[in-house]
Amino acid sequence: MSNPVSNALFDLTGKVALVTGGNTGLGQGVALALAQAGADIAVAGIVPAEDTAAQVRALGRRFIDIQANLMSVEPIARIVEETLSGLGGLDILVNNAGLIRRADAVDFSEQDWDDVMNVNIKSAFFMCQAAGKHFIANGGGKIINIASMLSFQGGIRVPSYTASKSGIAGITRLLANEWGAKGVNINAIAPGYMATDNTAQLRADAERSKAILDRIPAGRWGEPGDLAGAAIFLASRASDYVNGAIIPVDGGWLAR
Repeated sequence: MSNPVSNALFDLTGKVALVTGGNTGLGQGVALALAQAGADIAVAGIVPAEDTAAQVRALGRRFIDIQANLMSVEPIARIVEETLSGLGGLDILVNNAGLIRRADAVDFSEQDWDDVMNVNIKSAFFMCQAAGKHFIANGGGKIINIASMLSFQGGIRVPSYTASKSGIAGITRLLANEWGAKGVNINAIAPGYMATDNTAQLRADAERSKAILDRIPAGRWGEPGDLAGAAIFLASRASDYVNGAIIPVDGGWLAR
């Protein structure tokens, strides 16, 4: 038998969540999880999110798709405004949009550095700022940043990605320090090795894929749905006294 008291802690009915990069992969998984918990969903990104829209609406939730290129900060104010006008509020921001570029550090280009940093950390920070202004003025809100195993580790051949995800951990803590007393919770989820487009090259490399799987105690690549529990927790009342945390969802990778 379900416990109505505990269920209420995770209930997002009446809340509005904005998820960047919510068209596929981890962003779609998070958007669907929040919708299943009761939230209405806005997604923002450069690729239309028809599949996410269909699945969210099938759950009986409202949905809007905001076309925006987060390679620059230019669309950020509009994204927040369209969410507020289209869904009547904003309670949860998920900064999921991201890029990865791979090359040896000695060959890494300025373009690949700038592109990744612009999306993964610059736009993420200014999305936090735009949503944070609304949250502070309206009694609070929840921000969930998508970090990475490379928020804790160095990685190889992904210098700008490592720098950006280390930065995500840093600004998550900084914003928690500044806004924690203002009713805003800022936390991050650090996915482990997930079966998404970003890891297609790794999974296609039999030797590298085996080395990764051999280190994961769960013995498998993660799936977008594996983030659901952490996302609902951090978006809900259940996490009201959690701030500045980076929660690994990694099948035990960091425990090795």
